[in-house]
Amino acid sequence: MPPWNDHRAAWSRATFESAALANMKNLLLVGIGGFIGSILRYTLGGLVLHLSAQQRFPYSTFSVNVLGCLAIGLLAGLAERHDMFGPGTRLFLFSGLLGGFTTFSAFGIDAVTLLRRGEWLIATVYAGASVVLGITAVWLGIKLVSVFPR
Repeated sequence: MPPWNDHRAAWSRATFESAALANMKNLLLVGIGGFIGSILRYTLGGLVLHLSAQQRFPYSTFSVNVLGCLAIGLLAGLAERHDMFGPGTRLFLFSGLLGGFTTFSAFGIDAVTLLRRGEWLIATVYAGASVVLGITAVWLGIKLVSVFPR
């Protein structure tokens, strides 16, 4: 085998290993952030549920969703205005922490991004379809399970 093939194979292996290591780092950033976000959601949701147990309105989920949207808005604004947060920090905060806290915040930032780009029709379809199809999918899932015997 010619020597340049050995070098190329070693370089390819090193490149692959470097990419795999970077991917593992990204997975850990998202996973650790998601772990923390989920604990925060559970804690805040439980507190609000305890305080509003007699209410018919789902304040627990509602408060987590609104707080998550406020947090992602503040962080996105800081990232945009002050060029804050490197790629790893963004993964940790946006996909991990806030993704674990509530995916509703991701929905909110997606919709606002569409609106800011002037894509009102797409934003409206996205928001409407997400809500209607999301609720329909939950209903359908429950119905599908009820078809099967216990």
